[in-house]
Amino acid sequence: MDINFIIAQNLKTLRMERNLSLGQLAELSGVSKVMLSQIEKGDTNPTINTLWKIANGLKVSYTSLLEQKEHDTHVIRKRDIEAQLTEEGHYRVYCYYTSTPYRNFELFQIEIDEGCTYKSVGHSEKSQEYIMVLEGELTLEVNNETYTLTADDSISFSASSQHLYVNSGKGTLKATITNFYSA
Repeated sequence: MDINFIIAQNLKTLRMERNLSLGQLAELSGVSKVMLSQIEKGDTNPTINTLWKIANGLKVSYTSLLEQKEHDTHVIRKRDIEAQLTEEGHYRVYCYYTSTPYRNFELFQIEIDEGCTYKSVGHSEKSQEYIMVLEGELTLEVNNETYTLTADDSISFSASSQHLYVNSGKGTLKATITNFYSA
Protein backbone atom coordinates (compact mmCIF):
# COMPACT_ATOMS: atom_id res chain seq x y z
CA MET A 1 0.00 0.00 0.00
CA ASP A 2 1.15 3.57 -0.73
CA ILE A 3 2.93 5.06 2.31
CA ASN A 4 1.40 8.50 1.69
CA PHE A 5 -2.08 6.95 1.85
CA ILE A 6 -1.21 5.18 5.13
CA ILE A 7 0.16 8.41 6.63
CA ALA A 8 -2.94 10.30 5.44
CA GLN A 9 -5.29 7.78 7.08
CA ASN A 10 -3.32 7.66 10.33
CA LEU A 11 -2.98 11.44 10.58
CA LYS A 12 -6.68 12.05 10.02
CA THR A 13 -7.66 9.32 12.51
CA LEU A 14 -5.29 10.60 15.20
CA ARG A 15 -6.38 14.21 14.69
CA MET A 16 -10.10 13.32 14.79
CA GLU A 17 -9.67 11.13 17.89
CA ARG A 18 -8.33 14.21 19.66
CA ASN A 19 -11.03 16.54 18.29
CA LEU A 20 -8.43 18.81 16.76
CA SER A 21 -8.98 21.07 13.80
CA LEU A 22 -6.21 21.41 11.23
CA GLY A 23 -5.49 24.86 12.67
CA GLN A 24 -5.16 23.50 16.22
CA LEU A 25 -2.82 20.73 15.07
CA ALA A 26 -0.80 23.31 13.11
CA GLU A 27 -0.27 25.27 16.36
CA LEU A 28 0.67 22.13 18.31
CA SER A 29 3.05 20.75 15.69
CA GLY A 30 4.54 23.80 14.00
CA VAL A 31 3.46 22.39 10.61
CA SER A 32 1.30 24.68 8.47
CA LYS A 33 -2.42 24.05 8.12
CA VAL A 34 -2.00 23.85 4.33
CA MET A 35 0.74 21.20 4.65
CA LEU A 36 -1.35 19.18 7.14
CA SER A 37 -4.31 19.30 4.76
CA GLN A 38 -2.14 18.10 1.85
CA ILE A 39 -0.76 15.25 3.98
CA GLU A 40 -4.26 14.18 5.08
CA LYS A 41 -5.37 14.09 1.44
CA GLY A 42 -2.28 12.07 0.45
CA ASP A 43 -1.26 14.83 -1.98
CA THR A 44 2.29 15.23 -0.68
CA ASN A 45 5.22 13.17 0.50
CA PRO A 46 6.03 14.60 3.96
CA THR A 47 9.63 14.74 5.12
CA ILE A 48 10.87 12.80 8.13
CA ASN A 49 11.18 16.05 10.11
CA THR A 50 7.62 17.03 9.25
CA LEU A 51 6.37 13.66 10.49
CA TRP A 52 8.39 14.04 13.69
CA LYS A 53 6.82 17.47 14.29
CA ILE A 54 3.33 16.08 13.74
CA ALA A 55 3.99 13.07 16.00
CA ASN A 56 5.32 15.36 18.74
CA GLY A 57 2.34 17.68 18.38
CA LEU A 58 -0.06 14.74 18.68
CA LYS A 59 2.07 13.18 21.46
CA VAL A 60 2.32 9.85 19.65
CA SER A 61 5.20 7.75 18.39
CA TYR A 62 6.66 8.48 14.99
CA THR A 63 5.75 5.00 13.78
CA SER A 64 2.09 5.50 14.67
CA LEU A 65 1.91 7.67 11.56
CA LEU A 66 3.59 5.03 9.36
CA GLU A 67 2.07 1.73 10.44
CA GLN A 68 -0.69 0.22 8.40
CA LYS A 69 -3.73 -0.41 10.56
CA GLU A 70 -5.41 -3.78 10.54
CA HIS A 71 -8.96 -4.12 9.34
CA ASP A 72 -11.64 -3.81 12.00
CA THR A 73 -13.12 -7.24 11.37
CA HIS A 74 -11.20 -10.51 11.33
CA VAL A 75 -12.35 -14.08 11.03
CA ILE A 76 -9.87 -16.69 12.20
CA ARG A 77 -10.73 -20.34 11.83
CA LYS A 78 -9.09 -22.91 14.05
CA ARG A 79 -8.60 -25.22 11.08
CA ASP A 80 -6.34 -22.57 9.54
CA ILE A 81 -4.07 -22.32 12.59
CA GLU A 82 -1.10 -24.63 12.90
CA ALA A 83 -0.95 -26.02 16.43
CA GLN A 84 2.19 -25.66 18.50
CA LEU A 85 2.86 -28.93 20.33
CA THR A 86 4.94 -30.23 23.20
CA GLU A 87 7.32 -33.06 22.28
CA GLU A 88 4.77 -35.69 23.32
CA GLY A 89 1.90 -33.80 21.65
CA HIS A 90 -0.31 -33.94 24.78
CA TYR A 91 -0.43 -30.12 25.04
CA ARG A 92 -1.51 -28.11 22.01
CA VAL A 93 -1.65 -24.34 21.59
CA TYR A 94 -3.55 -22.51 18.85
CA CYS A 95 -2.56 -18.85 18.54
CA TYR A 96 -5.46 -16.68 17.40
CA TYR A 97 -3.95 -13.23 18.03
CA THR A 98 -0.37 -12.15 18.62
CA SER A 99 0.78 -9.08 20.48
CA THR A 100 1.33 -6.09 18.17
CA PRO A 101 2.00 -2.37 18.65
CA TYR A 102 -1.80 -1.92 18.59
CA ARG A 103 -2.68 -4.99 20.63
CA ASN A 104 -0.94 -5.63 23.96
CA PHE A 105 -2.32 -9.11 24.44
CA GLU A 106 -2.18 -12.57 22.92
CA LEU A 107 -5.14 -14.94 22.61
CA PHE A 108 -4.74 -18.72 22.52
CA GLN A 109 -6.85 -21.81 22.76
CA ILE A 110 -5.16 -24.71 24.53
CA GLU A 111 -5.93 -28.42 24.60
CA ILE A 112 -4.47 -30.85 27.12
CA ASP A 113 -5.08 -34.58 26.84
CA GLU A 114 -6.65 -36.43 29.78
CA GLY A 115 -4.23 -36.99 32.66
CA CYS A 116 -1.52 -34.75 31.16
CA THR A 117 0.19 -31.58 32.37
CA TYR A 118 2.08 -28.62 30.98
CA LYS A 119 4.55 -26.41 32.87
CA SER A 120 4.89 -22.80 31.72
CA VAL A 121 8.17 -21.11 32.57
CA GLY A 122 6.35 -17.80 33.04
CA HIS A 123 6.06 -14.67 30.96
CA SER A 124 7.37 -11.10 31.12
CA GLU A 125 7.50 -9.28 34.44
CA LYS A 126 4.27 -7.26 34.19
CA SER A 127 2.17 -9.85 32.36
CA GLN A 128 -1.27 -11.02 33.43
CA GLU A 129 -2.83 -14.27 32.29
CA TYR A 130 -6.57 -14.80 31.93
CA ILE A 131 -7.86 -18.34 31.50
CA MET A 132 -11.41 -19.48 30.74
CA VAL A 133 -12.16 -23.19 30.73
CA LEU A 134 -14.33 -24.23 27.79
CA GLU A 135 -14.46 -28.01 28.34
CA GLY A 136 -13.11 -30.32 31.04
CA GLU A 137 -11.41 -29.61 34.34
CA LEU A 138 -8.24 -27.58 34.85
CA THR A 139 -6.12 -27.67 37.97
CA LEU A 140 -3.78 -24.69 37.94
CA GLU A 141 -0.79 -24.37 40.23
CA VAL A 142 0.53 -20.82 40.47
CA ASN A 143 2.33 -18.88 43.22
CA ASN A 144 2.23 -21.87 45.60
CA GLU A 145 -1.58 -22.10 45.32
CA THR A 146 -3.78 -24.66 43.57
CA TYR A 147 -7.04 -23.78 41.83
CA THR A 148 -9.53 -26.11 40.14
CA LEU A 149 -11.78 -24.79 37.39
CA THR A 150 -14.45 -26.42 35.26
CA ALA A 151 -16.33 -25.33 32.12
CA ASP A 152 -17.22 -21.63 32.12
CA ASP A 153 -14.92 -20.84 35.10
CA SER A 154 -12.23 -18.21 34.72
CA ILE A 155 -9.10 -17.12 36.60
CA SER A 156 -6.54 -14.33 36.25
CA PHE A 157 -3.09 -14.11 37.80
CA SER A 158 0.34 -12.54 37.47
CA ALA A 159 1.99 -14.75 34.87
CA SER A 160 5.61 -13.77 35.44
CA SER A 161 6.35 -16.86 37.53
CA GLN A 162 6.26 -20.53 36.59
CA HIS A 163 2.79 -22.11 36.54
CA LEU A 164 1.44 -25.61 35.91
CA TYR A 165 -1.66 -26.64 33.97
CA VAL A 166 -3.11 -30.07 34.80
CA ASN A 167 -5.99 -31.78 33.02
CA SER A 168 -7.61 -33.20 36.15
CA GLY A 169 -10.86 -34.25 34.50
CA LYS A 170 -12.14 -36.71 31.93
CA GLY A 171 -11.50 -36.19 28.22
CA THR A 172 -9.61 -33.35 26.58
CA LEU A 173 -9.32 -30.06 28.46
CA LYS A 174 -10.01 -26.99 26.29
CA ALA A 175 -9.47 -23.43 27.51
CA THR A 176 -8.71 -19.97 26.23
CA ILE A 177 -5.71 -18.06 27.49
CA THR A 178 -5.25 -14.34 27.12
CA ASN A 179 -1.83 -12.97 28.03
CA PHE A 180 -1.97 -9.23 28.70
CA TYR A 181 1.19 -7.15 28.69
CA SER A 182 1.03 -3.87 30.56
CA ALA A 183 3.36 -1.07 29.62
